[in-house]
Amino acid sequence: MKVVQIILAVVFLMGIQTVSAQAKKEATKDGSVVFKVNVDCHSCEQKIKKNIPFERGVRNVTVNLEKQQVAIEFQPNRTNKDKLKQAIVKLGFTCEEVVQQPAVQQSTKRQTR
Repeated sequence: MKVVQIILAVVFLMGIQTVSAQAKKEATKDGSVVFKVNVDCHSCEQKIKKNIPFERGVRNVTVNLEKQQVAIEFQPNRTNKDKLKQAIVKLGFTCEEVVQQPAVQQSTKRQTR
């Protein structure tokens, strides 16, 4: 009887550990945002690349001068889009989130005649 209880306890603990690992994995999913920013020179680009990575939770920053866009990958459990926007504004830039359009799915139905 004790052997059965020990086996059940071990199985229960392994189940808790698996659920905990899945929850941790979900919490570390990265978020991303693209901002329209009035960057127009290499100096502006460097200013953003130098300062924004030090914001809490930022994983990656990409600046596109041609499109005047800043793409940021971040940890949603450590920061959010509003805080990142405020950080860019604090550097002296105007900042507006670019709403990404979902990809249009093409119909795969075949026409029959």
